[in-house]
Amino acid sequence: MFNYEKIHTRKPDGIENRQAYLLGGGIGSLAAAAFLIRDGHMPGKNIYIYEQSDILGGSMDGAGEWETGYTARGGREIEPHFECFSELFSFIPSIKEPDRTVLDEFYELNEKEPILSNCRLVENQGKVADSSSLGLTIDQAMRLGKLVMTTEEALGHTTIADFFDENFLQTNFWYFFETMFAFEPWHSVVEVKRYMQRFMHMIGGINRLEGLLHTEYNQYDSLILPLITWLDEQGVVFKSGCEVTDIDFDISDNRKKATGFWYKKDGKEVQQKVSEQDIVMFTNGSMTQNTTRGSLHEPAILNRSTEKGCFSVWEKIAAKSPNFGHPEKFCSDVDKTKWMSFTITLKDDEIVFPYLEELQKNPTGMNGLVTIKDSNWLLSWVVPKDPHFRNQPENVKVLWAYGLLLDVPGNYIKKTYAECTGQEMFEELLYHMGLKDRISEILEHTINVIPAMMPYITSQFMPRVAGDRPDVIPEGSENFAFLGQFAEVPDDCVFTVEYSVRTAMMAVYGLLNLEKKVEPVYPSWYDVRVLATATKTLLGVNHLPLDQIPLGKLLQKSELSKFL
Repeated sequence: MFNYEKIHTRKPDGIENRQAYLLGGGIGSLAAAAFLIRDGHMPGKNIYIYEQSDILGGSMDGAGEWETGYTARGGREIEPHFECFSELFSFIPSIKEPDRTVLDEFYELNEKEPILSNCRLVENQGKVADSSSLGLTIDQAMRLGKLVMTTEEALGHTTIADFFDENFLQTNFWYFFETMFAFEPWHSVVEVKRYMQRFMHMIGGINRLEGLLHTEYNQYDSLILPLITWLDEQGVVFKSGCEVTDIDFDISDNRKKATGFWYKKDGKEVQQKVSEQDIVMFTNGSMTQNTTRGSLHEPAILNRSTEKGCFSVWEKIAAKSPNFGHPEKFCSDVDKTKWMSFTITLKDDEIVFPYLEELQKNPTGMNGLVTIKDSNWLLSWVVPKDPHFRNQPENVKVLWAYGLLLDVPGNYIKKTYAECTGQEMFEELLYHMGLKDRISEILEHTINVIPAMMPYITSQFMPRVAGDRPDVIPEGSENFAFLGQFAEVPDDCVFTVEYSVRTAMMAVYGLLNLEKKVEPVYPSWYDVRVLATATKTLLGVNHLPLDQIPLGKLLQKSELSKFL
């Protein structure tokens, strides 16, 4: 955001003799590796990424073959002021055009095919619902204003249901907000405050998803694959099939040094020693940890295991220092942190996609999220840009959907969302789309519907206070940092790819003592133009009646008065 500060860093003394161990293979570690190479001047061969699965990318996934069906657990929403995200992909080459960057092709796509929803809400089996206003009363709008003005310390463990009444949770504004970001009433209202501040510049177009960006393919194919390809070319060492189980520290006089870590490989316990000059970065939680998948005829069974991967490692190391956070706040109640998505693969479809293009009044990929207001499961769907996978044949289509309410019976299928097979989920969705009478025809062209049950997908939203999420570089740490959604980044929003990339930049620049500054969070809530637009939108007015308040006299015949 500040071009003056986009300097080229000097090579740190002795960097070629240092090693970096990145524990976890999500976007946080991948971004950290990229910044270590570009800004830290560390040779790629000195960087090791340890990952339990055979696939890198963490929660930004997308996989499958058309014959058996595709699956993507979800896509993180992206907007133009993701400063660290844009910085990262500004130097990662495109796979299609290696002389262009991922950011180049991403920008060109969204200039050519911008998301602008003409159908944000539906009800009554496929009838487009009015989404022209946020539906807030003055009192409700003022309540949102109070939330933004209240400090996080004062809010503490307050939940959404504690702060807002039931009528507020039935407004169009809340339908837009909760389904875009997957908020539940028992989640922390502090996170809603952060979202209100961080994305205040988008409030004016929230009913049409104006300003949201999308990728050419699913986010693995469009973002993770080019990043992995570049890191591989730089010599980064990927250690797949390695389950990290613990991290050793030397802690004394508030000084903290990682001295080694343990991992399982092929059933054997292995210890990796870490020297004083080496660095360790650990992704201390995963939204998609312990995911299970179903199929057309099988439900996805909730994994309640006490073995929680990176969360379990975090629990072990949290006992070693009070500066390492409190994981129990986030991963102790899967019934409050779970939700499900499902991916639908159709072949030779001549019903669903033509129908949805007509319903949404938008070409494929340009409408964004559609929410069903009267769905018992609070279902939403997305028609992604076609094709959604690089290997997807022309006659195959992919549709993605999710629901927020897992434990109530459906409107059409009289089973809970969590109990349903992929086919039953699809039938419920088709009913709400207005295609009830054509379900049997559509199923004849359905290759697969793959549900994904994610026990911890909203765990980062659980009520917490300062210190529950550890600092990216904990107090006194000399060679260790946390990465990802469960490290603390002031002012930024969890459940975004920007958050993970920002932690990577903070960790690399901080541990290597680089002179380059981390891109600041876009401060839209301090911009009077943004505040005015947001206020007018929330109040549902075209101008602010300054003549009714004392300030109006001071601003008479001023540019600000005309603007407001």
